[in-house]
Amino acid sequence: MNINTAYFAGGCFWCMVQPFDENEGIEKVISGYMGGHTKHPTYEEVKTGDTGHYEVVRIEYDVALFSYNKLLEIFFSVIDPTDAGGQFQDRGSQYQTAIFYTNEDQKTLAEAYIESLKHTLNHDKAIATKILPASEFYEAEAYHQDFYKKNPERYQQEKIDRANYQANRSHH
Repeated sequence: MNINTAYFAGGCFWCMVQPFDENEGIEKVISGYMGGHTKHPTYEEVKTGDTGHYEVVRIEYDVALFSYNKLLEIFFSVIDPTDAGGQFQDRGSQYQTAIFYTNEDQKTLAEAYIESLKHTLNHDKAIATKILPASEFYEAEAYHQDFYKKNPERYQQEKIDRANYQANRSHH
């Protein structure tokens, strides 16, 4: 098997695992932190926004069954790429969206995907999702892993809160 790795920051990582996890060809989805300046940050530290980390998911996928573009499609279907201040009800730099590429190929594909999005989105909204080189990945604490399976009620509530936030935002 040819396993490749992708890293996406899409706001709270609790909501980022399940959309990927349930596809054939996705081997593993791990929640963690990337892009900051503190070594081995804890959730409590990252949550303050002071460490510079993003909440990210690390996705290990079988390239024979799953393309990087398919990952990008899923990623952009669950985020608001025009929100520069976080995602949905989660505000702060640790919840900003980003694609952390591991090679030039991923970078090129991500850039092309964002370019194509510009034509489909409302023109007065800029895309805030950053494309950044992958840096050290720190796995999040055990209780954050597979959150949607361990805490289904809380996970459902997060999804409802996101939907409500989105609905209220679009009425203004």
